[in-house]
Amino acid sequence: MTRFGSSEPVPGECPADVGCPPVTPSQLKIPTPVVDPATVPAQLVDLAKLSDSELSAGVTRLIFTDSDMAGRAYVRSLMERAGLVVREDAMGNIFGRWVGSQPDLPAVGSGSHIDAIPNSGAYDGTLGVLGPIEAIRALRRAGFKPKRSIEVLMFTSEEPTRFGISCVGSRAMAGKLDPKHLDSLADILVPDGGTFRQAALKAGYANTTADTEDMVKQCSLGEYGTYYDSFLELHIEQGPDLEDEELSIGIVTAIAAPAAIRCAFTGDGGHAGGQVMSRRNDALLAAATLTIAVEKLALDTGSNDTVATVGVLRVGPGAINSVPRTAEMEIDVRDVVGARRDEVVSKIISYGEQIAESRNVRWSHDIVNSDPPETCAPKVVSAVEAAAKRLNLGHKRMVSRAYHDSLFMAEVAPTGMLFIPCHEGYSHRPDEFASAEDIKNGIEALALALASLSLA
Repeated sequence: MTRFGSSEPVPGECPADVGCPPVTPSQLKIPTPVVDPATVPAQLVDLAKLSDSELSAGVTRLIFTDSDMAGRAYVRSLMERAGLVVREDAMGNIFGRWVGSQPDLPAVGSGSHIDAIPNSGAYDGTLGVLGPIEAIRALRRAGFKPKRSIEVLMFTSEEPTRFGISCVGSRAMAGKLDPKHLDSLADILVPDGGTFRQAALKAGYANTTADTEDMVKQCSLGEYGTYYDSFLELHIEQGPDLEDEELSIGIVTAIAAPAAIRCAFTGDGGHAGGQVMSRRNDALLAAATLTIAVEKLALDTGSNDTVATVGVLRVGPGAINSVPRTAEMEIDVRDVVGARRDEVVSKIISYGEQIAESRNVRWSHDIVNSDPPETCAPKVVSAVEAAAKRLNLGHKRMVSRAYHDSLFMAEVAPTGMLFIPCHEGYSHRPDEFASAEDIKNGIEALALALASLSLA
């Protein structure tokens, strides 16, 4: 399989053998789309009300819950009102197509997700679904007619909350989802065990499939690069750079990818009063030592693009009067440069072994996931840059330290991302916010970029 981009991206640079082809909307005589600044912010508020936790200040919308199904219905209604041809696949990915004048050509895609982690915000993912729908409406109003079809996507289960795996829908579309692994993942909403396919069936999907392998296969785009000519995702930055620099548009050149480590220290425990300090082998102290080291190892790279997080720490037996016997950890390491990230992962594992030996505890580890980073496609980067210039919007090239469905769409088509500022860089929290003006700017830039790519 040929990848569109390198697993070792160099942010902001174009491959020497490809170059950055100039894509200028003005030369293509694309009419300027105009977006009502009130429309999408109001839709985002309406969607945020569809939450698993109505009493919470934030948004919680786990995949295939009642609120997720209501959100899906809302997205389909917006697609239909925009005159798009709507379909869904076996895993619940939703597609809304504006049919172009040459519908047999590979389409231009744009989309994101609407599922939300517990107590999060109203903009992450959702802007990338509602934004392109409004972009198409704006292009229609301006009298534009695409050559290639333009398709809006709503990906299933980008967040890992319910099944412990991110980007389920886009992984399946890219042929990167192992059905056996998917079947092995526990459903946190089903106490006696459940699978993704069972949840999908209950939600009304996968009912034409024989098993999980068939379900995943039905979602694959098949021969790579033939279904989409390009893909562009609109997203809030989830960081502070654009706001700090008072810029309107971030043009993403590379997308970081995570490696996930699941590890554990095991000691012998004991009574908190009866066991003297010199005879203990405390599993939690070992885990605490590694937690501090994880931060240092990321900082030691000297790159802001290397980040590492101990996001889960479970201590057993979990009693105040018992010396910790087990400490289970889950560690996330991300970078836009795969080799640098993998070196940090290797050092974490090596240091875990040293800690275990020095503290007389047992150590185990497993690399649960390790996806390669991606470089964004020059023609998509160029289309976004040309759109920002035509709209006189301040912009910069930058990397995405978070990863998105675009990471997997880059496996099947030339892909890029367009960022807008978000308040203080906050994301995955209730006070996540993007202004109406920034949303308007992002959607108008998206519309121009999609239009120019559709004429290519």
